[in-house]
Amino acid sequence: MSKKKKEIKGLERKVKQFIGNQFNKEFNFKQLAYSIGVNDTKGRDDIVGIINKLLKEEKVMKVGRGRFVAQKIRQNRAEGVLEITSTGRGYVVCEEMEADVLVEQRNLNKGFHGDRVTVAVGRMNNKNKYEGRVVEVIERKKEVFVGVFQKNKDYAFVNTRNARMYTDFFIDKEEMRNYKEGEKVAVKIKRWESSKNSPEGEIIKSFGFGDDLLDAYSILYEYGLSTEFDDKVEEEAVKIKPTIKKEEVKKRRDMRHETTFTIDPEDAKDFDDAISFKKINKNRQEVGIHIADVSHYVKPGSKIDEEAQNRATSVYLVDRVIPMLPETLSNNLCSLRPDEEKLTFSAVFILDNNGDVKEEWFGKTVTKSDCRLSYDEAQYIIENKESTIPSESTILKKVKKVKKEITEGIIELNEIAKTIRKKRISNGAIIFDKSEIKFELNEKNQPKKVLFKSTKNANKLIEELMLLANRRVAERMKKSNEKFVYRVHDQPNQEKLENLQTIVKRLGYNLKLTKKELNSSLNSLLKSAFGKNEQNLIDTLMIRSMSKAEYTTKNIGHYGLSFDNYTHFTSPIRRYPDVMVHRLIQAELERKKIKTEDTENQCKHSTHMEILATKAERDSIKLMQIKYMLDKEGKTFEAVISGVVARGVFVEVVENKCEGLVKAKDLPGDFYVHDQKNHRFVGERTGKKYQLGDKTRVVLIKADQIKKRLDFQILT
Repeated sequence: MSKKKKEIKGLERKVKQFIGNQFNKEFNFKQLAYSIGVNDTKGRDDIVGIINKLLKEEKVMKVGRGRFVAQKIRQNRAEGVLEITSTGRGYVVCEEMEADVLVEQRNLNKGFHGDRVTVAVGRMNNKNKYEGRVVEVIERKKEVFVGVFQKNKDYAFVNTRNARMYTDFFIDKEEMRNYKEGEKVAVKIKRWESSKNSPEGEIIKSFGFGDDLLDAYSILYEYGLSTEFDDKVEEEAVKIKPTIKKEEVKKRRDMRHETTFTIDPEDAKDFDDAISFKKINKNRQEVGIHIADVSHYVKPGSKIDEEAQNRATSVYLVDRVIPMLPETLSNNLCSLRPDEEKLTFSAVFILDNNGDVKEEWFGKTVTKSDCRLSYDEAQYIIENKESTIPSESTILKKVKKVKKEITEGIIELNEIAKTIRKKRISNGAIIFDKSEIKFELNEKNQPKKVLFKSTKNANKLIEELMLLANRRVAERMKKSNEKFVYRVHDQPNQEKLENLQTIVKRLGYNLKLTKKELNSSLNSLLKSAFGKNEQNLIDTLMIRSMSKAEYTTKNIGHYGLSFDNYTHFTSPIRRYPDVMVHRLIQAELERKKIKTEDTENQCKHSTHMEILATKAERDSIKLMQIKYMLDKEGKTFEAVISGVVARGVFVEVVENKCEGLVKAKDLPGDFYVHDQKNHRFVGERTGKKYQLGDKTRVVLIKADQIKKRLDFQILT
């Protein structure tokens, strides 16, 4: 950013701050210039330009010659979303205001976390924050809450055990007789009289007893995600006949006799995809990517389809899966289990040894998987070139013998996948090899051990084949000029990249931001940090600097993958957009027209549900990390400062990636000032710095399962 632009931006901030404090007051240019210390002609001209810009944005309104008033907040009211912290304070995020409105707990006025509210806005406090009071709840984010039933002699209540909830739900005498102390229940607001501090609740469901149940359901209910299927949906699913009719086989390409296998995680229950392999000659091989034909069983307008469309995605918590489709379909009927004939939708390619597509075919097939392999089992074959897998590397901990054709196919496909991957990188694709956090659980679903699953060649093999199928399907549909569902990823924000550059420079890394060098420089950064203490931090910071991928009918390409055309075709059991894609490509193959008027809205909904599912999955991991740390209070750990905020520094334990907070007031040896620009705290007397990326030693003070946080202290 040029010096001139920085000056204008700084001036604009001062103008907005001045305007924000002029509630119910008119102002003119002269008052504005004097208040922010501008007394030269050039500065006054810049202010005129800024005011004209704010007029266009409707942030100020002209009320007379040279006189203005704040447009949106002149009535001292604003609308926004209420966010409540674990300390009980609330912040209303208003689109029309530059800063959030601070709401103390006493002024929340029945507003809950995530609610859309109207807030009465006051003046800025000495910390440059607006203060306000909730005057109306416009829309509840959620109607149902999960908690523990607790009974006294004359009354009962439901405690949500959620730090963001500042009240319990009272249960009347009539209803309290039906439940027992400690029972996990779902409750909704029955009434909330203005004279009462807490609402009266109605229990709508019991989950029985057990903390793990409460944890799972509270996370799901937090984001409004479905936990169980409606009876009508289950009934419809059960009625679907599993037999494959001869007439249906005749309509499809029969690939039951091709060498076919699946490679999935060890704990997978639904198998979306299978791979077939056939050697044609020295430089040619036929590779089939076979995907469960969900659209054959799930018809538009059916109860199952309506539910799948609403859910849009399966949700993967640490200790359970909340599927998009009923288990009858997801784990049985559609799943490509070994030695079972299945209906599939396939992309079949003739590839040369360089991974270039020489021929392609898309259509409905019938297939039969010969073998189910885990990623570890496939990795053993790749590394050892052997068909006999020893017991320590197998799912069932028994020696496993694999057909020679499968072994040869995996070895050859691995070489092709490596070639395809190199080409993607040279074309500008950004490659994340971020370790995946896993937990070894005991019989009560409590964490015994934190594990890290790195991406190996077996994972990359499947990834490259799925990317190939997704890309070629999108390219095929692009040529047809029909409305289609694309998976797009916009270019990163320049300001975020500049911030990333500043941070990694302090960690000893170089990042070039020119258009020509950016992608290769990002890959070089990821490669340099791989395996080091700060890898997770750099991976996380880079992901945050990127745009969010989404579903849409408006194709802008996929920046991260460096594809002009991309979609999701390969996981219809767990993603609804893939079901939509299957229907659209089949219609194109049959030269039929199907209704696409609502496709964009369905894309937006799927993107929204994907975001919620990701948040739920992240919360599940965080909660399991806290559970893992419950018996480790007082222990010392090596850590990296992973975040710096006004209230303190976040530290990430190196050995298990558990993250928690060191409060600013607890930083040792001095009084520390928050330097927001440089992501650090600086000691007033000593000049000592605690900044992002610093290595340190910490002791765990408290693992709080209710507030869902870890509190650490830095050791001097």
